[in-house]
Amino acid sequence: MTETVRIDRMSYGSAAVGRLADGKTVFVEGAAPGDVVEVDLVEVKPRFARGRVATVVEPSPARVDAPCAAGCGGCPWAHLSYAAQLDAKRANVVDALVRTGRLERERAEGLVAPCVPSKREWGYRNKLELACGADAAGRLVLGMRPEGGEAVVPLDTCPLANRLIAGAPKALRGALRFLAGNEDLGIFRVGVRGSLRTKDVEIALWTPPSAFPRAQAAKLLASACKNTSLVRVLAEPGRARKVKKVEALSGKGCWEEELAGERFLTSAPSFFQVNTAQAEKLITLVQEGLGIACGDYVADLYAGGGTFSVPLAAAGADVVAVEAAASSVRDLRRNAERAGVEIEVVGGDAARELPELGELDALVVDPPRAGLADGVVESIAEAGPRQVAYVSCDPQTWARDVARFEGAGYRLAAATPVDLFPQTYHVEVVSIFERRAR
Repeated sequence: MTETVRIDRMSYGSAAVGRLADGKTVFVEGAAPGDVVEVDLVEVKPRFARGRVATVVEPSPARVDAPCAAGCGGCPWAHLSYAAQLDAKRANVVDALVRTGRLERERAEGLVAPCVPSKREWGYRNKLELACGADAAGRLVLGMRPEGGEAVVPLDTCPLANRLIAGAPKALRGALRFLAGNEDLGIFRVGVRGSLRTKDVEIALWTPPSAFPRAQAAKLLASACKNTSLVRVLAEPGRARKVKKVEALSGKGCWEEELAGERFLTSAPSFFQVNTAQAEKLITLVQEGLGIACGDYVADLYAGGGTFSVPLAAAGADVVAVEAAASSVRDLRRNAERAGVEIEVVGGDAARELPELGELDALVVDPPRAGLADGVVESIAEAGPRQVAYVSCDPQTWARDVARFEGAGYRLAAATPVDLFPQTYHVEVVSIFERRAR
């Protein structure tokens, strides 16, 4: 079943949005705002439908030719001009505030700034996470699993990755096939990080705990990828991926990046923003939004390896950083020492540790995609910081938490989308909350 549809906007997802002749909303893969397209309907529900572009009848001015046809799902907005991507990301943040945060549209439009563009529209990623599969002959393949799919789409190169690691999938595939021979080494994931600033390249091989040819792997991969570090992450496959141990097979055993004038060391399981230059813009927005004075007592929740903690401490704040992941706690302590700043590091869950921190002047939260856990906003309100900087990677959970803050005595004062992920629908938001007068 096909139908002609005019596309209105992009969703917060890979699909564009239009309406069928009967008024029903339809989500269309491969379409751009302003397109008129013939749509193959693949799913029709009582309230919405899903489809994919069969024919572009009238192309939108926002439509461009995507440079990559791999079909791995890694750059679902590559057919949109970059200006259209930025507009759509801002619009999605505004819509989240209205639909989920329950703010009036006029206020939401006034609060959300234009999306901060990335200097690099391609070649910006400092990290690739490659899934492992097998071809028809049973040989190892490296690539991506499209969202909702099980099969691995093989890759030779990735145009989203920076030039140091863009060709890693092909190079690693050959080396790992040779290393394995006729055996299954159990490798289920390969992480590659590369820094254009420090020239560090780290390869992380994820395997279950088992026998492994460590020395051979170190020798083969050194010649294939010229890496500065090779580690093996021992974990069980699956979504949880609980890490049991990390073995350094060669090199320094960690990855080094330069951020905001400081050098940060990051262990293989630890999180680090994938777009370094844009991460610096997050830091600037947080610091300018909070207006930290020397001696202010500032808490950084979900602190990671110190992306915000170290610059805040360098600016003169008294910083307490809370982080649950053990590898990130170690990284944070090491990075603070290397930067010559004092940070009180608390290893634990933010929701449990926050009530013990006392009265705060300001607070930074950069939670995972799920947002803040139940009760955290209330605990923040009890700590009474005059301002809160909330950095989010998911507009929907962020907007939910905006409503919580507004109900707990805080007012959303500003929100700035920052594009860390060109060619995708993902967007970071840096928001500033101010405590209402009591």
